[in-house]
Amino acid sequence: MANLKDIRNRIHSVSSTMQVTSAMKMVSAAKLKKAQNEVAKVRPFESKLAQIISFLGSSVPNVELNYPAFRSSAKGGKVLLVAVASDKGLAGAFNSNVVKQVETMVAGELAKEASEGKVEILTIGKQVAKAVRSRKVQVTVHDAEGFFDDFSLSKVYSVADDVTKRFEAKEYTKVLLIYNEFVNAAVQNVRVAQLLPLVMPAADEADNSAMLDFIVEPSKEEVLADLIPQAIRTHFLAVVKESLASEHGARMTSMHKATDNASELLSELQLQYNKARQSAITNELIEIVSGASALNG
Repeated sequence: MANLKDIRNRIHSVSSTMQVTSAMKMVSAAKLKKAQNEVAKVRPFESKLAQIISFLGSSVPNVELNYPAFRSSAKGGKVLLVAVASDKGLAGAFNSNVVKQVETMVAGELAKEASEGKVEILTIGKQVAKAVRSRKVQVTVHDAEGFFDDFSLSKVYSVADDVTKRFEAKEYTKVLLIYNEFVNAAVQNVRVAQLLPLVMPAADEADNSAMLDFIVEPSKEEVLADLIPQAIRTHFLAVVKESLASEHGARMTSMHKATDNASELLSELQLQYNKARQSAITNELIEIVSGASALNG
């Protein structure tokens, strides 16, 4: 049995760890509430914007020819994977799930393009960048360095605009987003979404018929040209917001489990300490009684 000093040190260590995990859980819970509100705000905006573009796009001739963002992807071109995760760890499988999805795609449906050097990865978040490089995925990797340092809307738009510019310059024929979709604090699902080329949403006849009475000024073509960059930005923003909410939910759940495990371990150590202390006291009493008996004898 371990001596009392060793057990006391372990109790102190576990107690300190439990305080840290409990504090991290509370911080993540507070951040999760804010992140959930952000997701709730951006989802309907993105949906309505997609509906408007669907309505305008379906009534404008030669959409793919006149608007580069709708250009059909040519076979054999470069594919860009944008992997969105986080700068920090201690969030369970949040980061590793994104990395696994990247590896699965590179080894599976994009294996031919990867072998020809036609797959590139843009990592957003230090953890996914480090993991992709450590696992030596055989593709070109770019980092969006400092993306979450002083996080702002301008950074999100800057990345979205840069990717769009490269796509329209025919550097890439397809841009895919890999991220964690927020379901609730305990559930985050890895999703693969196409950012570019834009796919015309399926027109909802009821929704579009409700928009037929609108007069579009200066023209449908000009309004559509203005809305397309905003739609790309909004889609990317929505993905980042989903990822942030998922991160806080995953970390809160992970720290909750860690706190519970530390509490159980602390109870076991306390019981072990009491047994060891009782054994030490019993041994001392036996020694005292034996010594007294020897003197009296």
